[in-house]
Formats: sequence, C-alpha cells, structure tokens
Amino acid sequence: MSETHVLVLEAEPLPSLDRLKGRATVSYADAATLPQLLPSADVLLVWDFLSDAVRRAWPGTGPRPGWVHTPSAGVDRLLPELSEPASTVLTNARGVFDQPIAEYVAGLVVAMAKDFHGTWELQRQRKWRHRETMRVAGTHAVVVGSGPIGRAIGRTLMALGVSVDLVGRTPRNGDAEFGEVHGIGALDGLLPEAHWVVCVAPLTEESQGLFDADRFARMRPGARFINVGRGQHVVTDDLAAALLSHHLAGAALDVFAEEPLAAESGLWDVPGLLVSPHMSGDTAGWRQDLAEQFLDNFDRWEAGRPLLNVVDKALGYVRSD
Repeated sequence: MSETHVLVLEAEPLPSLDRLKGRATVSYADAATLPQLLPSADVLLVWDFLSDAVRRAWPGTGPRPGWVHTPSAGVDRLLPELSEPASTVLTNARGVFDQPIAEYVAGLVVAMAKDFHGTWELQRQRKWRHRETMRVAGTHAVVVGSGPIGRAIGRTLMALGVSVDLVGRTPRNGDAEFGEVHGIGALDGLLPEAHWVVCVAPLTEESQGLFDADRFARMRPGARFINVGRGQHVVTDDLAAALLSHHLAGAALDVFAEEPLAAESGLWDVPGLLVSPHMSGDTAGWRQDLAEQFLDNFDRWEAGRPLLNVVDKALGYVRSD
C-alpha cells in the first residue's frame, strides 16, 4: 500500500509536520503548481488559508483529495467550489481560536469603556485631564454568532458582569449557558438595547452585508460595534457614517473584505474606529497549535476513524449538534 500523499499549500516546508515521516509523503505547492499537484493528493492542508488558490484550482480535471483541512475557523475561501465531490471531507480549526478571540474582544470592551485611547492621547500631549468613564458591569452585549468563538466571547463578557444575548442562525431554548439562543430574525429587536454589538458569525450568502446603515441606525446612541468575524459582514461606508455622526461611540474592525487594508483606505482616519490586522486570534504559539490539531486529525484519518471539525459544506460551518 502506497503512503498517503499530503499536499500542503505553502511555499516553505513546515518543520511541525515531522510527525508524518514514514507515514505519509509530504509535498508543497504554491498557487502556480497547485492545479497539477491536486490530482495526486490524498490530503490537502491549506496552510496558506488566506489564499484563494484552492478555489481557482479545484474545478480542474482529475481526482481530488478525499480530505481538505484549513487551519482557520472560516471556510469562505474554499466554498462553494469544494462542495463537490461530496466524498471530499472538509475540516477546519474550530476550537483553536475561541478563547484568544474572546480575550481580545473583552480587551476591546474594557479599553473602550475606560477610554484608554483618550488616556494615551492625553499622556502624549502631557495633559492632566480628569474624566469619568463607563462601568462595564451592568452593560448589555449582543453577540452575533453562536459557534464556539461566539460562546467563548459571551462567557468572557459575562465574567465581566455584562449580560449577553447570543444570536445564531436558528433560535433554540434551554441553552445551558445562555438560556436562549436567538435566531437571526430577532437581531433587529435586540440591537436597541445593546451597549456592545459583537459580530463573529460565519460568512455565508445570508450574512453578507449583515451590518449596514439600517442595522447601525437601530443600535442605541453611544453603542460600540466590534467585528471579529469576516470583513464582508460590514458595509464599512455605513459604519464610518455612523461614527462620523456620533450615533455610535466607537467601533473596532479586525477583519476586512480586502486584506491587507490598503494604505489609502479612508478607514484608517475614521474617528472612533480601531483598525487591527486580523490578529484577534493569534497568540504566541498559535501556528504550532494549528499544526498539532491537523496532526491529531491525521491520526484519525490514518486509523479510519471519523474526523473532528467536519464542515457542513451546505451551511459553511461545523454544525454544533
């Protein structure tokens, strides 16, 4: 029996895959070589998960890998092309980024409430100006996205004394942590009561442009908005307008429709907007964590056991049930 061929979309070899020696043949591809190498691969590791190369190469001729793994939570750079063949299993990095992103969001909430930006700016100007800031405990948040990351965000905010409404694709009652998970249809009714609105939803056709002028207008005056989901969730011109009019007191974007954000983008200069370079889940050692997750799943693949984190390709995310 021939060794499993693991094809890695990455220009440089990954030392962290040494565990596969003697068990699999590992080769590497870039966007140019991927189309001709795909038919020979049993497993495709999309290490360069910000690349669109797989979507471009997948519709070509020849067989396709039986398993594709992306070391990211989102799979929007792979679908819908990977929907066929149905026999190809798609897995993601569910679980690796949950708590780091939750901590990042909690940090943003505290920083905005306590006006750390204003303190830093006054320090830079050598000005002693006493202010009163917002108390976090007792405020209310709406977290859009009820997967593991959204749940971790909700739990972390609740530890700060924030009450949380969790919004998912479909409503369900009897949740052990949140009591009720609201369906997306309830979002408009929840927004006016939220001090904090956090978007961490998967990117699907339905969630494109989820936060637009209408949704920002529904938020209470002085609310803050945070997006750690996907850039396409937000109509950024509408967000900028809501900040410039002072309807929203602040916002933070960690993701953008086009990355990196162009130096000439007007978003850099929008008052009250914090721009970060898609880093909310990236803590020291995160690449090794991602490699270990893939290797653990490879052990299951090799043993013929069910893989973890299998994406429902029709929905675009891992089903919670």
